[in-house]
Amino acid sequence: MKLSPRFSDALVFAAELHADQQRKVTGTPYLAHLLRVAGIALEHGAGEDQAIAALLHDAVEDQGGPAVRDELRRRFGETVVAIVDGCTDSDRVPKPPWRLRKEAFLDRLRDASASIRLTVAADKLDNVLSLLRGYREHGEKVWDHFHGGRDGALWYYRTVVGILKRHDATPLVEELDRAVTQLENL
Repeated sequence: MKLSPRFSDALVFAAELHADQQRKVTGTPYLAHLLRVAGIALEHGAGEDQAIAALLHDAVEDQGGPAVRDELRRRFGETVVAIVDGCTDSDRVPKPPWRLRKEAFLDRLRDASASIRLTVAADKLDNVLSLLRGYREHGEKVWDHFHGGRDGALWYYRTVVGILKRHDATPLVEELDRAVTQLENL
């Protein structure tokens, strides 16, 4: 599949939106995460709308809520917005408590479309792989960066895997399952 100029536009927009954002543990530019999520999604069969949504999956949640959603709709269409919304745990400021947000997200994930599940799986795989790298570099201190701590993170990622496995026995979900198992065994 050849990506159109829409993907390039989404890449530039994502870079602009997240320019000042860094990853929690490593401090690397947040764009690196977005690029990896889009790459994972493309490697596992994403179409262009899914790949665009993968680049922008955190835009509403982290960079402006409803106003950013409206801009995404205008620039990239309803399909992209639906996928981004499916990946968003909250667009409210301040955000609701961590556990409530995650439980609500998991409830929505149970009935999510295949496009949302693909993007979520790609996002969570990159997050877990980043956590594994962070653990190797920083040890137990890595959990200090997460509201739910070690137990909350493991509960959340294992529940995501369980929900995804009920729908999809894809290589991506299996890879996520293996990565979560590694995290659990640390």
